Amino acid sequence: QVQLVESGGGLVQAGGSLRLSCAALGTIFDINTMGWYRQAPGKQRELVASITSGGSANYQDSVKGRFTISRDNAKKMLYLQMNSLKSEDTAVYYCNADITRATWSRPQNYWGQGTQVTVSL
Repeated sequence: QVQLVESGGGLVQAGGSLRLSCAALGTIFDINTMGWYRQAPGKQRELVASITSGGSANYQDSVKGRFTISRDNAKKMLYLQMNSLKSEDTAVYYCNADITRATWSRPQNYWGQGTQVTVSL
């Protein structure tokens, strides 16, 4: 069984910083693209940032220059450093990953349970 477990969410004032972490647990052969998504109340889930296994990152325009996505392949960890937070960044943040469990299996897409980020004015 594979699980993605997020941590690091919380309440922060506008202009502040938070660092989200996501641990990939279980029997894992390989992890391809990983990403952070977020969903605000009444809105659709949206991609915040993604990163390939080789380290190539992609960001939503609204977070460019403020957020940094990174990963540690050896530790099977994904991170999101969020700086200069704004009230519109308030949402539940979800970890997502394409994971191959064995050499003979196909990649499957997994989601974490989400972590709440609340930015106060």
